[in-house]
Amino acid sequence: MRSLSEIETAVKRASRAVGFSWGVSEEVGKSIRLLELFGLPGIRNLNQYYKEKEIKKFKNLNSINKKNTTQEAFCPVTLGVSFLDQIKVIENLETINFEKIAYPVIFLSFLSRASEISGKKIYVKFDQHEILLNLNVNIFSNEFTKDFSKCSNVEVKFLDNQDNFTESEWNNLYKLAENTFVEESDSLKQSGAGAGLTDND
Repeated sequence: MRSLSEIETAVKRASRAVGFSWGVSEEVGKSIRLLELFGLPGIRNLNQYYKEKEIKKFKNLNSINKKNTTQEAFCPVTLGVSFLDQIKVIENLETINFEKIAYPVIFLSFLSRASEISGKKIYVKFDQHEILLNLNVNIFSNEFTKDFSKCSNVEVKFLDNQDNFTESEWNNLYKLAENTFVEESDSLKQSGAGAGLTDND
């Protein structure tokens, strides 16, 4: 089995070989490593994309807006790098839509990293595939096919951070925790662990 480090290095070099700069290639290496870590087909999709890239033109998007349209499919690599570069600005857009992204699973890895950078969960919809990115820790989906090379519409939405519990549930737990705040008596101090009243204890 290939190590994640080996995967990242090979992807970085392959990306440089197809024409990306070393800086962009390094970002691709990190992202494909992440997909493989999550058990998603990063190398398979990247191989297919690089083969298609030799005979087909894809659109680069340098400035991301709320709605992004194109006649040609967007390049998932340059789009992903642009998304990371502009994350502090575009997270304020809340919801972002893209038309036609080639091999969107590659773009997904950049979005997962963006979730960690922004400190927010990101909801993604690839046509009918709904995905939740949780701060680059895990990925949840209602359905995830391992072989979708393109999609017509992509929706990206930044979610406000919220607790998974009610205020009442928190208060009940905190009240229980307050029982540890009771000041220790002399007898408790003497029977406690660690040094006692003399240096020989």
